[in-house]
Amino acid sequence: MKRLLDVVVSAVLLVLFLPLLAGTAIVIRLRLGGPVLFTQVRPGLHETPFTLYKFRTMTDARGPDGELLPDEQRLPPVGRKIRSLSLDELPQLWNVLRGDLSLVGPRPLLMAYLPLYTEDQRRRHLVRPGITGPAQVSGRNNLSWEETFRLDTAYVDRHSVAGDLWILVRTAAKVLQRQDVQQQGEATRRPFTGSGSASS
Repeated sequence: MKRLLDVVVSAVLLVLFLPLLAGTAIVIRLRLGGPVLFTQVRPGLHETPFTLYKFRTMTDARGPDGELLPDEQRLPPVGRKIRSLSLDELPQLWNVLRGDLSLVGPRPLLMAYLPLYTEDQRRRHLVRPGITGPAQVSGRNNLSWEETFRLDTAYVDRHSVAGDLWILVRTAAKVLQRQDVQQQGEATRRPFTGSGSASS
């Protein structure tokens, strides 16, 4: 039932949002240049790598040393607007249709975090990752990492189709209210450096 829900809903949303997807892609191309899509390898079900698709929101601006500038300096107003409306997440519907993602599940994080997890935190990969999940409707980027992982593992233990539908409803409300998109005082969320770290 969960996979059927994923396929049907993602296919319908891709069709309905096609004008919005096209319009967002045009704006990014005109304001940020190419590429329009941001792609990154993330760990999926059972930590199997897959390519995640999102709309690009940051520039590739670099300092004199050739290194990328901090995120807050590479996130222009148009990128902030796209993020605040959660439009950057829409290409992930294709990931759902492919089977890389579910509509609901623990968010796929960075491959570099895999060695940093505790055994309990690693259980978040026992289910397919999602576009949205319990952490996204409970504070999103303003949660500590420990709170995020606690919600993720609780989802692994108790997920259901009815619970997924409720998370989707709450996600829609969050998007409309533009809540918890950025961590307070940060352009993007601070990286995870291990349990008990200051960034948690």
